[in-house]
Amino acid sequence: MGSNAPIVCVVVFLCMIVPSLATVYTVGDSSGWAIGTDYSTWTSGKTFAVGDSLVFKYSAGHTVEEVSGSDYNSCTLGNSLSTDSSGSTTISLKTAGSHYFVCGIVGHCGSGMKVAVTVGKASAAAPAAPSGTPSSGTPSSSGGNTTVTTPTTTTSTDSSSGTSLSPIMVAVSVVVTWFAFSM
Repeated sequence: MGSNAPIVCVVVFLCMIVPSLATVYTVGDSSGWAIGTDYSTWTSGKTFAVGDSLVFKYSAGHTVEEVSGSDYNSCTLGNSLSTDSSGSTTISLKTAGSHYFVCGIVGHCGSGMKVAVTVGKASAAAPAAPSGTPSSGTPSSSGGNTTVTTPTTTTSTDSSSGTSLSPIMVAVSVVVTWFAFSM
């Protein structure tokens, strides 16, 4: 391969690692998107970043609607930014800031079927220390389902909460690196 082997190796390694740093969260874990799930507890301790995804799994008779902060707080329906009722909805978190989701069936949001996540910017730098200060636009305490997050690289060993860098991907990366340098 010649003198370009180390460069090729680094590029291949980065192409494999960077996409796998995003985390996929199953909303509500094994309970899914349903009445009776405490989404405030579910979001606590989780750090959401640009590039992560939320997967909503639910039965017929429910929807997932992304709404504004004020519609979230008041459980106002009919002004959704997006809506889906397929039973398995994946939302890619593409922008930093607060994102609000409710079930669009009358009475379900008021029964607690709503979740708010604060998304930090994707960062390749070292994790920042948590500030503990809520951002503006956070739902009022009457909504209750909030999380304050700081942008960090997420790694998780709890596969029901999210997935991240796979040990297989690390092993493959090491083998590819070793092979490239040995040529």
